[in-house]
Amino acid sequence: MKILFLMLFLVSLFLFPNVIHKSLAARPSVVSIGSILRFNSTTGGVSVVAIHAALEDINSDPTVLNGTMLQVDMRDTNCDDGFLGMVEALQFMETDAIAIIGPQCSTIAHIISYVANELQVPLMSFASDATLSSIQFPFFVRTMPSDLYEMAAVAAVVDYYQWKIVTAIYVDDDYGRNGIAALDDELTARRCKISYKVGFPSNAKRSELLNLLVTVSNMESRVIILHTGAEPGLKLLSLANGLNMMGNGYVWIATDWLSSYIDANSSVPAETINGMQGVLTVRPHIPKSKMKSNLMSKWSSLSKKYNHSDLRLSAYGFYVYDSVWAVARALDAFFNDGGRISFKNDSRLRDETGGSLHLEAMSVFDMGNKLLGKIRQVNFTGASGQVQFNAQGELIHPAYDIISIIGNGVRTIGFWSNYTRLLSTVLPEDLYLKPPNTSLANQHLYDVIWPGETAQKPRGWVFPSNAKELIIGVPNRFSFKEFVTLDNGTGKMTGYCIDVFTQALSLLPYPVTYRFEAFGSGTENPHYDQLVQKIVDNEFDAAVGDIAITMSRTQTLDFTQPFIESGLVILAPVKKHITNSWAFLQPFTLGMWCVVGLSFLVVGVVIWVLEHRINDEFRGSPRQQLITIVWFSFSTLFFAHRENTMSTLGRGVLIIWLFVVLIIQSSYTASLTSILTVQQLDTSIRGLDDLKNSDYPIGFQVGSFAEEYMVKELNISRSRLKALGSPEEYAENLKLGPKKGGVMAIVDERPYVELFLSTNCKIAVAGSDFTSRGWGFAFPRDSPLQVDLSTAILTLSENGELQRIHDKWLKTGECLADNTQFVDSNQLRLESFLGLFLICGAACVLALLIYFGIMLRRYLKHEPPESISAEPGSSKSKRSLKRFFSFVDDREPPKQKRSLRLSGSSMPTTPTSNVDIERPVRPIRNGGVVNIES
Repeated sequence: MKILFLMLFLVSLFLFPNVIHKSLAARPSVVSIGSILRFNSTTGGVSVVAIHAALEDINSDPTVLNGTMLQVDMRDTNCDDGFLGMVEALQFMETDAIAIIGPQCSTIAHIISYVANELQVPLMSFASDATLSSIQFPFFVRTMPSDLYEMAAVAAVVDYYQWKIVTAIYVDDDYGRNGIAALDDELTARRCKISYKVGFPSNAKRSELLNLLVTVSNMESRVIILHTGAEPGLKLLSLANGLNMMGNGYVWIATDWLSSYIDANSSVPAETINGMQGVLTVRPHIPKSKMKSNLMSKWSSLSKKYNHSDLRLSAYGFYVYDSVWAVARALDAFFNDGGRISFKNDSRLRDETGGSLHLEAMSVFDMGNKLLGKIRQVNFTGASGQVQFNAQGELIHPAYDIISIIGNGVRTIGFWSNYTRLLSTVLPEDLYLKPPNTSLANQHLYDVIWPGETAQKPRGWVFPSNAKELIIGVPNRFSFKEFVTLDNGTGKMTGYCIDVFTQALSLLPYPVTYRFEAFGSGTENPHYDQLVQKIVDNEFDAAVGDIAITMSRTQTLDFTQPFIESGLVILAPVKKHITNSWAFLQPFTLGMWCVVGLSFLVVGVVIWVLEHRINDEFRGSPRQQLITIVWFSFSTLFFAHRENTMSTLGRGVLIIWLFVVLIIQSSYTASLTSILTVQQLDTSIRGLDDLKNSDYPIGFQVGSFAEEYMVKELNISRSRLKALGSPEEYAENLKLGPKKGGVMAIVDERPYVELFLSTNCKIAVAGSDFTSRGWGFAFPRDSPLQVDLSTAILTLSENGELQRIHDKWLKTGECLADNTQFVDSNQLRLESFLGLFLICGAACVLALLIYFGIMLRRYLKHEPPESISAEPGSSKSKRSLKRFFSFVDDREPPKQKRSLRLSGSSMPTTPTSNVDIERPVRPIRNGGVVNIES
């Protein structure tokens, strides 16, 4: 048997020598990777320990690389000086490393990415600059979340607390500029914005930072985003604390540099931590895992071993640790797939001038592209969580912790994940197990203690102390000057709207400097669409006046809470009703009266048919029965009928008829009351439908949105519309009417209409409001002043001040109360009650059909067909029909009592042996009865 195996081995060696050689040659004893770090930084120190920890774990487990040892060549680089950092990085690339861990600086990462592409060396970088991507640099592999996700988390926090403007402070390099650009995009998507950006060099002096903070303190935004490195960021927070910028009203949100600093430093000075109380920051979310627990348990001994005993494990440490593991797992797959490590020189890198950079020493990794593919295919659970790359070369499931600095440490108030892109108090790894729910109603964070040790959410902005004077546009009206007008004597704007605005401003907790600028000549009412457009064009900072809040305007502007309700209504002339002796006939049309009278008679006849055979009250002579029908019918109008109905069918018909009578009676009473007490419209336009369907001219106020509304929304021809400029023109045109060059009706907003009606008694409102809007003050989009003024207007409404201002300017005249009520001159028509009459008629017909069906069955039993079969055919049908109606008209015999004697031994003897039993008896032709005995 041994000889057989030996022979098979020799044959395979002879037939497949290349495969055996390849397998042996593909597994070198040592593989070298490189690392570019900044040793003197907190992140660099943590990264050094994490790399050594990963190497120890990988090399101690022979199953990872099957005997191949992994080693790392670490180099220090200067992130503060871009030129020196570039030279150091290029010198490092002379080494034949199959992969590079780092760099942590975005500026150096940009340079190295170009070189890595040419040398085909995978670059495992934890630079978070969003502009670095595998699309531009195929050999760039980001092993931690991009700034795109971090800024999305920061923007979500800003939006959650409803802050609309922020100030951004950043270090002026690739990392800072590109990060703030990503933040700007995310805020814009949420209708927020960066109102002020300020960058500074990483080596800025203390005086420069002080001047920067003083400038920021004079801005209106109190929400400050700090995107820097740890050293300048801590210096800025300390200086801000000295300038009282860490107190009430301020909001500071730092990016992940702050959480990394706090996590990595075992002892943060008390002065430092006390100066950042209430600051919010974000931290990459690291879920629980076995590898994470193992790394944390031995971190203390590792940090001492590698001379960084003062550093603790931070999120960067987890990502660096997993980066080394990703290279190791990719190398194992690379070797298993026949990969070999070999380098070749590139003739383009030969330095013909004999320079000192020795570019010819740089060599290209022959199978670097294959190793890159294996790296992108790794999928394992590491210390930082799931290590897997998506199609864009980014880690899947990026998530962040939202934390607050409080006391001597931090408190997690929630999480953000790219899975839902919402804030939540549920762990992201738990959300991954459910379908994504992106409803904003699901957002939630725990309570925060803000700067100044307050639990109340800061407003996020103040009116800047050095702000320019606000230019507020005010319509210079020609008519209805009670709302707003320019006093030519004093040059001041006055009116109802002006008083509301000034009273609301007085409630704000900060002063607002402004001046009114009249818009319009004053000879006619200005066009309000042109007024609000000037805000969009930045000619006005706001607009105050009788400005209607319309949908088209809200698409480009923000409005305050409405300070007065408004809607479009129709004005029409009215006439006083002259009472006459026949007024009681006016509620119903002639057709309605005829149908009502006929219905009374029909119902009376139906009830008589159903009742007269069994009810003596409906019998008698023909004259007496006719009187009974008429009396019974009309007495139901007052529910005073004396006759009782005995049949089930009769009672059913009567119930339905009484319901119809009740409706008719109530409608008649209401209509007659209106006719005798209120006014009537003297026009054919009594509502919105009449307005659209008629061809009469319609008036509107100059400058009002009513013109465009009627044309675009109601599809009324513009040729039918007539512009009117004053209340006098309103009254004159309504008086003239369309035949004399006037208008049939006027469409205007209710506040103007109420003011007009207070002095014009012959005009009234037709129909109800057909738009529900209001008047508000207009501001540019996302203006914080709009929010505060809305709150102030609500306060004015609650304390009664708004009503007092209304009563001061808009007094109710003696005509207004009368003109708010009118009666439509249309009488009650049959169409309004047709359904009731149809129901009643159907009930009568159905009852008669059932009744005659029953009578026919009884008649056939009483008069068998064979009894008349011998009669001549010509008179057969007439006599049969006559006998049938005679049968129906006959009085149904009364029910009789008969005696039954019960006897027998089985029955007990009682004092009374006769039992009276009621049984109906069938009548026979001779009028006798048949006694049936038991």
